[in-house]
Amino acid sequence: MEAVMTRLTGRALRLTVFVGENDTWHHKPLYSEIVHRAHAAGLAGASVFRGVEGFGASSLIHTSRLLSLSEDLPVAVVIVDTEPRVRAFLAQLDELVTEGLVTLDDCEVIRYTGQERTPGERGAKGKRSL
Repeated sequence: MEAVMTRLTGRALRLTVFVGENDTWHHKPLYSEIVHRAHAAGLAGASVFRGVEGFGASSLIHTSRLLSLSEDLPVAVVIVDTEPRVRAFLAQLDELVTEGLVTLDDCEVIRYTGQERTPGERGAKGKRSL
């Protein structure tokens, strides 16, 4: 499979999807389904961040500090690409996200260059780039 080369600089749109860690789509984590669909759609990048504490529409506070409430921590999926590409992806989120919060923010990408790498190779100084 050939790597897709993506170069993104300048104005972009950041899409953030807030869901629960235990939210699923066809018995698989919802956050994972969102990332895989973003990848299949050819978006520039996506990352998942696990929260240590938070609450949403239910008003229940979920925290990693209390064992009994640490089962469904907040998760944020962050996707960045051009505005038209991100807006086109929103239709897929309508299908996937039944409970959660989706935000859109204008942002500026300083530098992002997708490069072909050998499997397991990492970016500069051992860090993965978005």
